[in-house]
Amino acid sequence: MAKANKTVFTEDSVTDFIEQVSDAQQRSDSYELVRLMEQCSGKAPRMWGSSIIGFGEYHYKYDSGHEGDAPVIGFSPRKAALSVYVYCDTIRQQELLNALGKFKMGKACIYVKKLEHIDQEVLKEMIADTLQFIDQKYGIK
Repeated sequence: MAKANKTVFTEDSVTDFIEQVSDAQQRSDSYELVRLMEQCSGKAPRMWGSSIIGFGEYHYKYDSGHEGDAPVIGFSPRKAALSVYVYCDTIRQQELLNALGKFKMGKACIYVKKLEHIDQEVLKEMIADTLQFIDQKYGIK
């Protein structure tokens, strides 16, 4: 039997979640990311699981048979850094990473200590590229 996805849409308040972030810089950066991602995606922020703020939604199904719903883009204010979910492994995205600024790369996300460490115009391009990629591959709900 397939395991249920942990990261599912919830009715929890995005604002309440951000207000619980103890670090003032991360709280401020979280509000800025909400504004930027909402503007770029045209979608309202929603909580996914207990700690991811997502924008838009799509349904995926892998060759393995695993399937589920996920936010198209999003982020999570973690203790060590902001985890920003805007990356899809395309040639264009790899080029954009070179111009993004100071970050660390995870398997499926970009870790940023402070928004001021990255070029937000490049981030906007990455968001646009991700939206296009996901829409072409899966369709955005």
